[in-house]
Parts: sequence; C-alpha cells; structure tokens
Amino acid sequence: MVRDKKFFWIPAFAGMTMLALLLPPVFAGELEPFKEVPIPAHNLQTPEKIELGKKLFFDRRLSGDGTMSCATCHDPEQAFTDGLDIALSYPTTKNWRNSPTLINVAFQKYLFHDGRTGTLEEQALFPMMSAFEMNQNLDFLEEEIKQVPEYAEAFNKIFNGEPTKERIGMVIASFERTLISGNSPLDRYLNGDKKALSEKARKGLGIFTRKGKCADCHFGVNLSDDRFYALSVPENPALLNDPRVISTMRFVAKVYKFKEYRTLKEDPGRYLITRNMFHWKEFKTPTLREISRTAPYMHNGVFNTLDEVIEFFNQGGGKGSTVLKPLGLSADEKKYLKAFLIEALTGDEIIIKYPELP
Repeated sequence: MVRDKKFFWIPAFAGMTMLALLLPPVFAGELEPFKEVPIPAHNLQTPEKIELGKKLFFDRRLSGDGTMSCATCHDPEQAFTDGLDIALSYPTTKNWRNSPTLINVAFQKYLFHDGRTGTLEEQALFPMMSAFEMNQNLDFLEEEIKQVPEYAEAFNKIFNGEPTKERIGMVIASFERTLISGNSPLDRYLNGDKKALSEKARKGLGIFTRKGKCADCHFGVNLSDDRFYALSVPENPALLNDPRVISTMRFVAKVYKFKEYRTLKEDPGRYLITRNMFHWKEFKTPTLREISRTAPYMHNGVFNTLDEVIEFFNQGGGKGSTVLKPLGLSADEKKYLKAFLIEALTGDEIIIKYPELP
C-alpha cells in the first residue's frame, strides 16, 4: 500500500498518565522496541487489582450458564486466542469473527475488529453481555459476585465499595494490561543487538519495511497503526451458509440499527459502528506481535497459515481491493518475510499461574 508518511502518537486515552503522554511521536514505517505500558489515570495498577482481575478472567460465573470464562476464547496456552477460525460461542449459537489475541492489548487504541470501544474497561464487559458469547446479564452478575465472600471483600478493599459492573471491567482490564510480549528478537535488534536476528530474518525485515510495504500499517511498538482498512478479505466458506452465523450477523446489525439487516449476507465491519459507507467492510490493523502463534488469521479466520496471508498481500488483497497493490515478491522474498514474522516477533513467554477460584 502506498501512503504518505503521517504523524501518529502512541495510543493514548483521555486521562492517560503523564508518562504515556510524553512518549515521543511515531511515524508510519518506524519500528520501535518495547517500552512502558500506557496506564489510564482513572485505573492505576495495583497488585490486588491485577490478582482479582485474573481470578475473574478465569471464572465461569461471568457467563450466563456458567460454562464460559474470558479464558475460554483467550486461552493462555493458545497465545490468548482460542486457535479457531471463528471464536467459541454460547451453547446453540455461533460467533461470526475470530478471537484476536489479548497479548499487548494494553497498547491498542481501539478494541475489537471493528473498533467499537476505546478502553479495555469497556471492552471487558462486551463479551459478557453478548447473546452469542457469554450471554450474561451484568446487573445479575453484580449480585452473583456480591454473594462470593472472597470477591466482596476484595472489591471492598480495592474500591472501598461493593462489586459493580464498572469495577468488574476495571479489574479485568488491569489484569489484561499485564499480558505483554517484550524482549523479542526484534526488540533486541532495535536496541542494538545486531546478532538478535538471523540472516534470513534480517532480509525479511528489509522486505517488511520496504518492498513488502508491511510497515506502512504495521509500525510502532505494537506493529499496528490502529486504523481500519477494507482489504476485500474473502468470506470464510465454512460460514457462508451456516444459519447460526447468519442469525448472529443480522442480530448485531439490528442492534446497531442497520435498516437492511434482514438481507445482510456479509460482515459490514466498521460501517456498523460509524454508519459511514467509506468504512464498509473495514477492519482494524492487528498487532503482529506473536503472529506465529495466533493462527488462523484475518477477522474471520479465513487463512490458516502465514503463507496464505503473505500471498494475499502479495496479490494486492482480495478481489476489488483498492487499498492494496500487488507487491511482486519472489519466492525467496516471501520466505525471508515469513522468517522475519516467525523468528523476530515472539517475545518472552507469558507465564500465568492459574488462580484458585473461590
């Protein structure tokens, strides 16, 4: 994709701590090593808050029938995804989008493939409320959590008050901000260790930043510009005729007051959020950190391998795409690019000690 270099800030939210606001600007194409995690001033990290959030993250009480937790779709053993093309769903229903990784989610300016929320606190509550995800009533959840003495005591200690849905979102967000991929070979290379990347990976980095044009959209510390594009990603053939997926898609469109929801046959993407036709079938640029561990790829999980993804971009995107242009990468150049993606972007292992739930 050809685009003039533009001025971007590291993702920062209203109320962000001064440390995050003073971070230097990032330019399109500029890669950055891992740095401080941005923390909002209204929800500062504490060990107690993180630990309570971790317990709730793994607690199946958060779903309507007690069968699902946040970890059901964001499994630590699967790089905080579920390893499926389409996310797991509430019994008898079917989801319609892929589960994105939660690794480095603290750096994201927008959450979900369509960018419908701008804070982790808000994001944490969406899947709980969703009829085809955890299907929980949040007012009921408040009462459930209040009846667990250990939880009630923890919320009182942290917030000097009772559990509320807002506070539940805050503690889960605090835990999610600890899921950080750092000290990858790319981080070490950018910090001056030129031996951190193999020769193939170094060649792949050159393709990533130049001929492959990957860094036009995948840059900064999290390798994402936090913008939205319509790449004409093909529909997932496994979902086209599934009545459960169609029900989910039309239900979501109805919630967002899309008048033609009854005839909808494809995912409108960000359009449902903005109602701007320029955003039809646009989806957020994902992070590339831990990319070797987060297959399948794209918002609908249509590609199972990095080879398919690389070839998709090499061909200039899907049919009718106006955003991408063919790259003309040779077989060797594609191999080098793949080597970079696999070798350079995996950080230190995130070790999770599973909590004992009350």
